[in-house]
Amino acid sequence: MSLIVQKFGGSSVANAQRVFNVANIITDTYDKGNDVIVVVSAQGDTTDDLIAKAAEINPNPSKREMDMLLSTGEQISIALLAMAIEKLGYPVISLTGSQAGFVTDSNYSKARIRRIEKERIENEINKHNIIIVAGFQGMNRYDNITTLGRGGSDTSAVALAAAFHADLCQIFTDVDGVYTADPRIVPNAQKLDEITYDEMLELASLGANVLHNRSVEMAKKYNVNLEVVSSLERKPGTKVKEVTDVEKMLIKGVARDNDVARISVVGVPDSPGVAFRLFSTLASKKIDVDIILQSIGRTGSKDISFTVSKGNLEEAVKVVNSLKDVLHFQSVECSEDISKVSVVGAGMQSNPGVAAKMFEALMDANINIQMISTSEIKISVLIDSKDSTRAVAAIHDAFLADLPR
Repeated sequence: MSLIVQKFGGSSVANAQRVFNVANIITDTYDKGNDVIVVVSAQGDTTDDLIAKAAEINPNPSKREMDMLLSTGEQISIALLAMAIEKLGYPVISLTGSQAGFVTDSNYSKARIRRIEKERIENEINKHNIIIVAGFQGMNRYDNITTLGRGGSDTSAVALAAAFHADLCQIFTDVDGVYTADPRIVPNAQKLDEITYDEMLELASLGANVLHNRSVEMAKKYNVNLEVVSSLERKPGTKVKEVTDVEKMLIKGVARDNDVARISVVGVPDSPGVAFRLFSTLASKKIDVDIILQSIGRTGSKDISFTVSKGNLEEAVKVVNSLKDVLHFQSVECSEDISKVSVVGAGMQSNPGVAAKMFEALMDANINIQMISTSEIKISVLIDSKDSTRAVAAIHDAFLADLPR
């Protein structure tokens, strides 16, 4: 007998027909002699609808009250799914995040899981119940409901798989695996049979929407056996693992992230400590910074440009402006009309020329590069957002000959 954790996203349970489809997937797994823990997201556009309802009442509600509101979306999903499984004649129980034992910190809207208290779920497993858990949520030490932020249900599922040493954690989506690019942008994108944790983490961090990066980080840390599969088609998906069995491909994927804003601090004194003061202050405000570019100092000054998410732009600009008397810069410029396009692949570690090939593809498409960032297994460029779709297609086509068909 195996323990299998299955996670279903909002589109997988968007209506009654899909709820019963998911119920059949779960009961088929149970019928094979497995214990099953299921994590479910809010149905369809429920979360967006709840955010809109909040805005009608208060444009700037506290994060605590938003967590209280948004957590109801998953509670609807787990109850409806449990009802469907009951109707099929199987033993089932639905649990909120707190009932399932998720204990988090108090960082409302972006809470981190501190631990999972296992007793309740262990008792339900011993009763051979199918357990349906509300993803995306937990409870802090003050008994307040918290949410885990974007992609939180993926994180909930992987955390349960790690805590209970599950044999498999399946992430069900409306696509049948991880592709070399978004098939909606690149029609000839190919599905990958397997991908390493590191490659998946880069793709998730760079805008690929199949898995959230926090869940991949956790899967890698606890060596969770992870698989991305379709809830709409019964066929093999993509396995995420430490080392892949196939020979390293040059690149595994091309990703696009439109949630990017650039801030340029112009005319900063060319002296030690400037970058430290700037970025330590941003970090103290919990503002994540991605690509950083510093110009060569001339005539005693330099420019520092960096990127943040669009949601952090306003606060980041306020933080930078608050340092004007400390850093003595000339001005702050910002832009939201940009996108980040990246290539990812462990194979590029031993193959020179990947960057040149990528840049050539962009040149041939007449797309200008504004900023560049690299690591061992990825190269990212910042470009005008209007060019992002063409950029993904051009880069994918340039490397397509290197991908197995």
